[in-house]
Amino acid sequence: MLEIYTRVGVLWLRTLTIVHDLMNFLVPSRLSLVALATMLAAASGPAFAAPDAKANKTKTKILGTFHDWKAFSYEENGQKVCYISSQPKKTEPKGKPRGDAYILITHRPAEKNLSVVSVTAGYSYKKDSEVTVKIDRDNFKLFTDGDTAWARDESTDKAVSGAIRSGKMMVIKATSSRGTSTTDTYSLNGAGPAFGAINQACGIRK
Repeated sequence: MLEIYTRVGVLWLRTLTIVHDLMNFLVPSRLSLVALATMLAAASGPAFAAPDAKANKTKTKILGTFHDWKAFSYEENGQKVCYISSQPKKTEPKGKPRGDAYILITHRPAEKNLSVVSVTAGYSYKKDSEVTVKIDRDNFKLFTDGDTAWARDESTDKAVSGAIRSGKMMVIKATSSRGTSTTDTYSLNGAGPAFGAINQACGIRK
């Protein structure tokens, strides 16, 4: 357990900036319903928008949209950070109040942290619960900390990200702090090319 809590602390600190930036361009939490409808009419794929450079200290660059996934990069303390992100195509149960649900896979080459997987469901997870991730026929478990779920180690990060790159569909099941069970279904269409974009942007050879 000590190893897990140590990993939580390290991962949490290094992803605060990413989550902050992501929340700045997650459309549902930043725009009115009228603006959201306008943007969705003009764009396809998940409801993400590029950040407003004037409103962010860090400029996030969109590397491309790849079907249901998008790739981004930015610089932090002179070091490049790259990540891909997607939102679920289907969420269950319907009608329950939730924030934005999304998944990130992040490269921080300067820290030698690659393919770090994190999942946010739009609520606080049940304490000491696990999140199950099914990618086609492969099954994985993530541990939870607050409103974010993480892989337990680097090998799990690598396995999950690899399955996402080559898979077709991902189903994530979790339980909220209020005891509500949720199921989020993601399309993996475009995950492979999006991953290739962040590999290239961050100079990762794979």
